[in-house]
Amino acid sequence: MPETRFKSYYSVEAHDNVHLVEFCPYDWSSQLIAVATATRISIASCRFQVEDPDVDGVGWEPLRDFHHGSRISAMAWSPETNLTSMPRVLRLCFAENDKKVRLISSDMKDDDQVQVLGEHRDYINCVSFQPDQGALVASASDDLTCQVWGLDGQQAACFTLTAPGMAVCWHPQEPGKIMVAEKKGIIRFYHVQTQQPIMSLDCSHIPLLSADWCLGNSLRVAAVAGTDWFIFDTSRSSRPLENEQAHDTGCRAVKWCQSQDYLLATTGGRPPQLKVFNIKANQLTLNTELEASGGLSWHFRLPIVAIGGDCKVHLWHVEIA
Repeated sequence: MPETRFKSYYSVEAHDNVHLVEFCPYDWSSQLIAVATATRISIASCRFQVEDPDVDGVGWEPLRDFHHGSRISAMAWSPETNLTSMPRVLRLCFAENDKKVRLISSDMKDDDQVQVLGEHRDYINCVSFQPDQGALVASASDDLTCQVWGLDGQQAACFTLTAPGMAVCWHPQEPGKIMVAEKKGIIRFYHVQTQQPIMSLDCSHIPLLSADWCLGNSLRVAAVAGTDWFIFDTSRSSRPLENEQAHDTGCRAVKWCQSQDYLLATTGGRPPQLKVFNIKANQLTLNTELEASGGLSWHFRLPIVAIGGDCKVHLWHVEIA
């Protein structure tokens, strides 16, 4: 694959090493970003020059810090988050190393609340909000379960897995389904209400450490297992349609671009690498090394990818074919 240039690179200083970073994946709150370090989750508003000519590169406005007790392993935004209308609502779920799923709710003034939604018996690898109403939170764990929690802390569903759950995804076009990826290379779709499996996909590689359901095309699923990325079309086959080596010492995470469904980002390797593949043009658009990496997230409306690092948030504006 020939390598092409990205448009711009930005970095923003953080008070500590960044373990996770998450853009808010909803149009009405797409300017928000959450940054998790060892002691806090920091919420910021960010704008880019491509959106506003008055911005010099990236405009970064810190909004709120929420302190926590142990390292965060996963976090996800609620679709109820909206800071542009009254009353303002910020809602975010996260999992800590104590194996509990927590919910932050804030009016961005005086009322900040943190509640425990549920608990696993082992490490939690991924959390995800139901995207239409935000009434449910799913969590996938090393304890061989994917659990679904109501915002009142009541368990709404529990899916028994055959290997550690590494990823869980909802899709706004498929509100009754949930996707769960297992470490042994299997990705299953379930009907949430009946808790029955619908279909499965098979990477035939291990360990699968990450998977993502494409926002722009609900038939498309990506995963990373071993050294390769895999792309599935769920309407055509349970086997991957494409796969390619991404990181020769192993992949860590994969994410579809929210705004361009042919861009796929992966992390992995030693030293840590970030790569962005243009599937449509068969090009490696971005290939860069970092001293440290944590988290992987795309902006909702722009082809801008973020990753945490050594006391910084790194951001790249990716070239579009």
